[in-house]
Amino acid sequence: MYNNILTYLIFIPLIGSALMLTISIIRKENNDNIYKWIALIATGLQLLLTILLLIDFDPKAGMQFEEQYSWIPKFGIEYYLGVDGLSIPMVFLTSFLSFICIIASWNINKSTLGYFSLFLMLDTGMMGVFVSLDFFLFYVFWEVMLLPMYFLIGIWGGPQRTYAAIKFFLYTLFGSVFMLLGMLALYFYSDPNTFNLITLIQTAPQIDAELWGYPLKYLIWLALFIGFAIKVPVFPFHTWLPLAHVEAPTAVSVILAGVLLKMGTYGLLRISYPLLPGEVIDFSMILAILGVINILWGAANAIAQVDLKKMVAYSSVSHMGYVLLGMAAVVADNKAGAQAGLNGAVMQMFNHGTITAMLFLLVGVIYDRAHHRYIFFPKGHEKEGEVGFGGLNSNLPVFGAFMALTFFAGLGLPALSGFISEAMCFIGGFSAFRTITIIGTLGILLNAIYFLRAYQYVFFGKLNKEYEGLTDMNAREIGIIIPLAFLVIFFGVYPSPLLDLVHPTMDNLIDLIQSSSTFLGMK
Repeated sequence: MYNNILTYLIFIPLIGSALMLTISIIRKENNDNIYKWIALIATGLQLLLTILLLIDFDPKAGMQFEEQYSWIPKFGIEYYLGVDGLSIPMVFLTSFLSFICIIASWNINKSTLGYFSLFLMLDTGMMGVFVSLDFFLFYVFWEVMLLPMYFLIGIWGGPQRTYAAIKFFLYTLFGSVFMLLGMLALYFYSDPNTFNLITLIQTAPQIDAELWGYPLKYLIWLALFIGFAIKVPVFPFHTWLPLAHVEAPTAVSVILAGVLLKMGTYGLLRISYPLLPGEVIDFSMILAILGVINILWGAANAIAQVDLKKMVAYSSVSHMGYVLLGMAAVVADNKAGAQAGLNGAVMQMFNHGTITAMLFLLVGVIYDRAHHRYIFFPKGHEKEGEVGFGGLNSNLPVFGAFMALTFFAGLGLPALSGFISEAMCFIGGFSAFRTITIIGTLGILLNAIYFLRAYQYVFFGKLNKEYEGLTDMNAREIGIIIPLAFLVIFFGVYPSPLLDLVHPTMDNLIDLIQSSSTFLGMK
């Protein structure tokens, strides 16, 4: 029943995109609604298959649903797919948010063929990254995402869309060059030469070469880290993100923050951690420091923003710092601390994906009505310094309630999903790097400041008369938010299903790293 199910997950969206292009050639009438329904059906089928995959997935069984075929045998390149406890939460997140985003994009009327076909191509690239077990195939899907995202921002974005799209493209391409160098070094210096990630787990740690007087494995680690860090993004590679978010259409911002950022940390956990365990240990403190910088720098910048969307963008930089801190905890002497850190990191990747999706969708709701997103009007605006909204709870109570839920989830309120994953990251971080983690806890306070400040000025106080006629959320908007809100509450109250998915895979990864000679030499 499940033969080639991962192939279907990858290519159903691409088939949908090809079908749209075929219809546009054959049928010259207005096909906008047809394109939208094709996109909805394609992502709906993908989501249905993902649910079937989840039902039959055994967290304790290791890599599952594997598909392995020779692709370019001369160079040992394979079409090799599989999922485990690290990838399956990301597979579900990708298919779920893609389906949500198609519904959220229903009012797109500018070049609908281009928008929806590019979105489905992007979906194919994202899904391919999360299920690839051949590094070359992984890299192909990684690059497939670049052009659709460039055009989605550059054509359907805001006033500075061209600059934002070019900056996104150049930063990502810069990172891809480093990833390519690391990938080729692994291939040529491993014995046998292979891109197979499962085989490289055994052979890559045996590489014993030097380049420019440095151990080659250190240079490979740095090359891969730069490639993945730009996508996270890790300070100081983060400057492309706020502008891309502000200029991107709402649904594209959701995918960018909800899925694409997670690919950076996923790449580290899927490739860098198991292939280069000694280097993970040597660089773990640097990773923890960078994580705390992300937490504090992102939160401090979020406080300074007057644009709600830009505030949410910087909050993503901050919240991805928790993931980095949790990942660094793999070197904790106490294995329970390492487990808390890595499990918390993967759970935070998933939970942040749902929370930030809600944030961007809700910001899009108010922008569609008021045509601005300002907490305060910025410098140079004719209303400079005035409160942008104020008192919206009086005439948009449903919108206000959903935004309150999302803000509280973002700042880590207990019983909401953000709390448990952030707490686990801090527990792990404290076990491995106590002082660094204590400094990082200041981010909790800073997160509360910008979320509560924004809610205070947007929803409380005197209602701006200009917005007395704003209408509350409609059925389509509520229908989009409810599934996300359910996941935020469900995994806040009962995180065990997500933890049970992730834990066996992370436990094996911890054992792999802590059994390396570098870690044992520290004992």
